[in-house]
Amino acid sequence: MNNVNCDICERTCAIPSGGTGACGRYGERDGAVAELFPDRYIVACPISIETMPILHFHPGARFLQISTTGCNFDCPGCVSTVIVREMAPDSSALLRLTPEEVVQRARDSGCSGIAFLMNDPLAGLPSFIRVAELARAGGLYVGCSTNAYFTESSLSRLLPHLDFINLGVKGFSDRAYRECGASGMAPVLRNLKTLHESGVHVEVSCILTRDNHEEIRSLARHVSGISKRIPLQVMRFIPLAMADISLEPTIHETEGLCAELRELLDYVYLFNSPGTEYLHTPCPECGEIAFKRDFYGPMGAKLITSDGTGPTGNACHSCSRSLDIVGQPARTFYQEGDFEGGYPFTRALEIIEAMLIAMGVSEKSTVVRAWESFLSSGDLKGFHKAIQNPKTYIGMARHFGRVAGVAERGEALAACLEQQLARIETALAPVSYRPRVYYAMGKPLFYIRGGRLENQLVETAGGTSVNRRLEASGRPGRSLSVAQLNELDPEVIFISAFISNPVEDFHAECLRLGVTARAVQTGRIYTHPAPGWDFGSPQWILGLMYMATTLHGDLCPLDVTAEAEAFYRRFYDIGFSASEVNRSFSKPVAGWQWNEGGTN
Repeated sequence: MNNVNCDICERTCAIPSGGTGACGRYGERDGAVAELFPDRYIVACPISIETMPILHFHPGARFLQISTTGCNFDCPGCVSTVIVREMAPDSSALLRLTPEEVVQRARDSGCSGIAFLMNDPLAGLPSFIRVAELARAGGLYVGCSTNAYFTESSLSRLLPHLDFINLGVKGFSDRAYRECGASGMAPVLRNLKTLHESGVHVEVSCILTRDNHEEIRSLARHVSGISKRIPLQVMRFIPLAMADISLEPTIHETEGLCAELRELLDYVYLFNSPGTEYLHTPCPECGEIAFKRDFYGPMGAKLITSDGTGPTGNACHSCSRSLDIVGQPARTFYQEGDFEGGYPFTRALEIIEAMLIAMGVSEKSTVVRAWESFLSSGDLKGFHKAIQNPKTYIGMARHFGRVAGVAERGEALAACLEQQLARIETALAPVSYRPRVYYAMGKPLFYIRGGRLENQLVETAGGTSVNRRLEASGRPGRSLSVAQLNELDPEVIFISAFISNPVEDFHAECLRLGVTARAVQTGRIYTHPAPGWDFGSPQWILGLMYMATTLHGDLCPLDVTAEAEAFYRRFYDIGFSASEVNRSFSKPVAGWQWNEGGTN
């Protein structure tokens, strides 16, 4: 039988009988292209719309997030790798929901509409169109985050049922698209124009790496040529999966580019940069800040106000200039549960993967079985709580070792963590003075909430966590004022190992802001030697060693580099090199590969 050509996306895969296209979601049936796994969802839960992220459509409103598996692209450093490349499309963890059930779930949870995100709707477009058509007919809004590699035919089928879209641009060059498996950027630019001219609310997002600044400038000029009022979301690159950490730009340099781009466009926002003011909406006319937002996990934001209620109206209060926002802001905000909503869900799966890879698991199928067991329990909240404490984290490692059928290796990992933990606790038993320690993520004024693992490690390492005196909300924390930080007066500051910041930039920002805390005066500001050392990965034990040695080197004089080398040799069978580690919780080095055909 001849191949059939898929018309869902512009890759136009030639699908042979019994085969699939690049996304793995479409096959040949009776001489035509068919969706192989319709009406299946890995996530179906309420979110606030900024989690998509969409910032200028019904701010603060609640939407039902739906996500499947698979993607028509294969982008370097994808934040959703665990579901687009590693979770099987026929996994038992996926929910089976008819369009009617999806719409009813949205209504039952008080949602204003339905939003497809986290993987691309192109990987399940027929199902999404059926949901969108039914939702719109019932008065609900419909939107999605997508790479927008639609064919003209597939976009025409979705377009009548679409209210808003986050169009993710991979770069302003054919090269950038070829790196993702596509042929070039022309279809995206065509579809951007079509969507805007059709009246769909469009926001454009783009990944900024250290080497594509000029492409982003060109993109901004192109978007401005369509409309200066289209919001541009700059996603500072977080190198995950196989990505090279040298491609990660600093927050400081990214903010500098955003300042340039605001000369071209009315609204430019910066994500993946906790504490940045470039998540706020200033009035393009007078500069008054109309909407304030905080970092809310990878690719996410959250509206913030001082009194807990949302902003009123969608025009500037000072000069009455329209802020180009569709719909009135919500009066109250929805709070997602732990690991629910947007990309933090993928971090939960990656933490389980991190434990298993440290046990020597090298086959995706083994990890997927553990994920399926975990997701069938539905206890995201319990898991989130357990991984915030060193001892209960170790218990989780033992549990998933048993679930994955590698209990003996799980016990070896757990025993090592316990032994090293006890070693540090014993060494620090004589501590008489515990310095005040502040834990920041990204910029100085974004703190990690007190109950998280990072602050538990501070206290185990012989410090006093001042973060525990701050409001325990936000994900993974929230912003505070300069006055609050000065009042806390930390003697030591640690910067998150996940979304970090060079110490030099951090210190300079403290001076610019007027932070007078003792740590700033004495220069006792530290970032971990490698990512993954303070949350998510079992490598937190190395972060604990680093903090203990930093705080109490007289009692705990460890050679942390040698300890890391020994840990890597024992649990990953490779040497340790900080330059080869990226922001992934699970993969020990950027070049780590699954064993596709072997045994664990």
